[in-house]
Amino acid sequence: MDLFSLAFMQRAVLAALITGITAPAIGTFLVQRRLSLLGDGLGHLAVAGVGLALLTGTAPLPLAVAICVAGSIGIELLRESGRASGDVGLAILFYGGLSAGLLLAGLAGQGTGTLSAYLFGSLLVISANDLWYITILGVVVLAVTIGLLPQLFAVSADEPFARSIGLRVRLLNIVVVSLAAITVTVSMRTVGLLLVSALMVVPVATANHVVVGFRNGLFTAMGLGAIAAVSGTVGSYYLNTAPGALIVVIAITVFALSWPVSRILQRRNRPILELPDDTAPVAHEPAESHLHVHDTDCGHVAVQHAGHTDYIHDGHRHAAHEDHYDEH
Repeated sequence: MDLFSLAFMQRAVLAALITGITAPAIGTFLVQRRLSLLGDGLGHLAVAGVGLALLTGTAPLPLAVAICVAGSIGIELLRESGRASGDVGLAILFYGGLSAGLLLAGLAGQGTGTLSAYLFGSLLVISANDLWYITILGVVVLAVTIGLLPQLFAVSADEPFARSIGLRVRLLNIVVVSLAAITVTVSMRTVGLLLVSALMVVPVATANHVVVGFRNGLFTAMGLGAIAAVSGTVGSYYLNTAPGALIVVIAITVFALSWPVSRILQRRNRPILELPDDTAPVAHEPAESHLHVHDTDCGHVAVQHAGHTDYIHDGHRHAAHEDHYDEH
């Protein structure tokens, strides 16, 4: 049977694609602000919205979005006012949201099995209406993130500087946490509320290994997130497992593979410094004997100097001279 002839798989793959793009997009700003665990806290808060939806018999996604956004704004205002530190705010989200969701689901006569589809993701629960919600909210997140990229970066990187140039820091901070809340609730159908934070952070960390620059990192992370989300969703169909788990495993595997790639790129792009000839010292001293042999792949910074190449070694410049190295 053709996988994409199934309507629920078509919806699942489209939802995963949107999730894979939007989660790293807003996650890039959270990592910049050192709030990598905010997605976890918001995921637990969204559980309360799901529990309330089960109790009232309404659609889970819109109610989860409303509660998650309201809670994220409240925590941000508490953090800004100094009445609660960042870690205390996250603790409130973690424990308050999860306990409230379990309590409300219990009052509705639903057990933890019902919540598991939202906690870990499920291909079968994505309806046509859910897909419309996910698409609309995903477009909103991407439009605001990319449209306000310079402003959001300034606030995330250096709040005092952003305030000094006249940016509305409080409003932009609220925009960031609100977009994060929307992204978390959009992702609960594919990745799951407990695992969405990984999709918001891991592709960003991977992109930081292989590219340079905030904008390049943002779009690279979005591409990596899309690949992990779609491949994990398709793979979960054949493996008969929760898509969120496979998506996160794939994202972490790519992150692990990026380490050797980053090392290769660092060596290839190793800076070569040009120094004027008049900086050469009057006398050179032989360097202490060592077994290390300097060459183009030795890992030390190469310095072009007076027609030859020196290598920075232990804070000094070593220049090859007959059977030894001179220390500059």
